[in-house]
Amino acid sequence: MAQSKGLWKGKNTRGWDWLFIVGITVALWAVALPAQTGGSQNPPQSSNGTQSSQPQPQADQGIPDAPSAVQPPAAQGQLPQPTNPSYPIEPPQSESNASSSSGATQPPPKMPPVQTVPPGTIPHNQLANQEGVYKLPTVSVGQVMVPVTVKYSNGRLVEGLGPKDFTVLDNGRKVTLNYFTSDSFLLSVAVVLDIGTHEVTLHQVYESFGSLVGAFSPYDEFSLYTYSSTVAQQLDFTHNSQRFEEALNSIKLYPGRNNGPQQLNDPFSMSCPMVNSVPVCGPPIAPVQTPTREAHVLNDAILRAALDLGKRDKNRSKVILVVSDGQELGSQASYKDVLRVLETRNIQVQAVVVGGGAMPVWKQIGKFHLREQGFWDLLPRYTKATGGGQVNAELTRNSIEDAYGRITSDVRNQYTVGYAIRSTPSSMYHSIDVLVDRGGLKIYAKDGYYPAPTPR
Repeated sequence: MAQSKGLWKGKNTRGWDWLFIVGITVALWAVALPAQTGGSQNPPQSSNGTQSSQPQPQADQGIPDAPSAVQPPAAQGQLPQPTNPSYPIEPPQSESNASSSSGATQPPPKMPPVQTVPPGTIPHNQLANQEGVYKLPTVSVGQVMVPVTVKYSNGRLVEGLGPKDFTVLDNGRKVTLNYFTSDSFLLSVAVVLDIGTHEVTLHQVYESFGSLVGAFSPYDEFSLYTYSSTVAQQLDFTHNSQRFEEALNSIKLYPGRNNGPQQLNDPFSMSCPMVNSVPVCGPPIAPVQTPTREAHVLNDAILRAALDLGKRDKNRSKVILVVSDGQELGSQASYKDVLRVLETRNIQVQAVVVGGGAMPVWKQIGKFHLREQGFWDLLPRYTKATGGGQVNAELTRNSIEDAYGRITSDVRNQYTVGYAIRSTPSSMYHSIDVLVDRGGLKIYAKDGYYPAPTPR
């Protein structure tokens, strides 16, 4: 018995050592196995209770995906917003709805038609939805636009007027305004220079060309015409002030009228020459017959500029700036015909009268039509009828330069009112009267217009 116990003790010692090693190995294996499988102690089972052999996706460890190079990542739990906000956002279809479509891919929705309009314009179907602006009538009508200049008695511009301050009469009947603005428009200006005036006067005009170029902004467009016995376009419409200045300098070679002995009927030869403060007129001489003076086609020059201006953008203010002594002699076009073209195309005439036409005495003489002298009062009539106001009569270079800036300032700071009329092919001339509900003001607007027939 003692011998058997000793034997068991020896054998049992070796057995316990082996069991201890096996237990430690199993324990280490049990600890290492969950770490390799992501901590999952209950692997997914199939419907029959056995473990699934399909690989399972790894659990979310809180590490964000790399950002997309196309668009920023959407927030978790939210759908990405569409790039075009005009299309509604639709919720994604469920799996049951997707399976009911027999596996067919739904086509994307059709794109709505896109209407392209010029910059700065509003589509006609959106105009009625705008608030705070005048709504244009929907019937077939003609729109009349009237630029208005309002000044104090001292010539300073009046600011801050509103649509309620204006009353417009069309053929004596009050109209309802559907348009009003005090904003300035871009200018399209046709400069018309008289190169047939006296050489001294023309030299003053040539020296003022720098101020004429500086009177325009880089956004304005301008062209250049010259006239004496004929009309010539020196420069087509451009925004380039350098080209405009070059065209002006190119006409400085024209010497002007009376390059030599002055004629007796010239306004600058009315005074007697003086030598050492002693008149040397001499005894009176018998009158001599002078040849007919060359033509001075003011009407033709304004007509040529008006026809070209009528082709420019209708959203610009159209102005003809005439620098002349104001004489008209020998034009093919009449004053009435030219004025009708101006009123039909909504063109305004501004004028700087120089030389003899700016003399106070000659203004009175010019009211009488002399057969050999032509007309001297047409420029004031053009400016008044088209809303250009009074002519700027200037006798010095400095005053001529000041007139350029004053004219462009007046045109840029006009009020513009508009109203609708029914226009028919039989419509005749309409007179316009613009009134302002304030006293002591000078109002300059066009006298009337010829309505264009409504297209059918």
